[in-house]
Amino acid sequence: MDLEQLVARWGLLALLVGAGVEGETVVLLGGISVSRELLSPVLAVLAAATGSFIADQLFFAIGRRSRDAAIVVRARRRPAFARILRTLERRPIAFIFAFRFLWGLRTISPIAIGTSAVPTRLFVLVNAAAALCWASVFVTLGALFGEALGETIGEFAPLEHSFAIGIAAVLLIAVTYWLVRRRRLRRGD
Repeated sequence: MDLEQLVARWGLLALLVGAGVEGETVVLLGGISVSRELLSPVLAVLAAATGSFIADQLFFAIGRRSRDAAIVVRARRRPAFARILRTLERRPIAFIFAFRFLWGLRTISPIAIGTSAVPTRLFVLVNAAAALCWASVFVTLGALFGEALGETIGEFAPLEHSFAIGIAAVLLIAVTYWLVRRRRLRRGD
């Protein structure tokens, strides 16, 4: 199976899952696939936005409904948690929109927001708009990077296979990390 067939078969699903589990790296790779005309730009943005949206909604729900869960207790111990809540109190809409663009706050922020008094409906609406904006930015950056890469390096078959292996490796590592972390959090390690 060559790269075109692989991306055509699994690209959007991999982008959806990868955007939720890992984030920017997978979405940038999706943008590179857009530049190589392996994925539709609109569908790539929608897949990345949906994956990010779902992940943030899950973390929000954990914060909202499972305040005593290990993941929430551990998040509360982090110094960033209190800063997030203070910022959220001052500018809730701006913070909900921006947290996914701030390094190191992508997972802890929706948990913290879930523990706050922010209405669920407000979070859903702002989170959806922010996910769409975030996905658009990173797919576009990946597409621009992919075009520049194509112009600089040219078309090489080994590069295509390396790219496919790279996407698979990033997804495998991200999913494995997520599963191991989830298991540890359940055990309370």
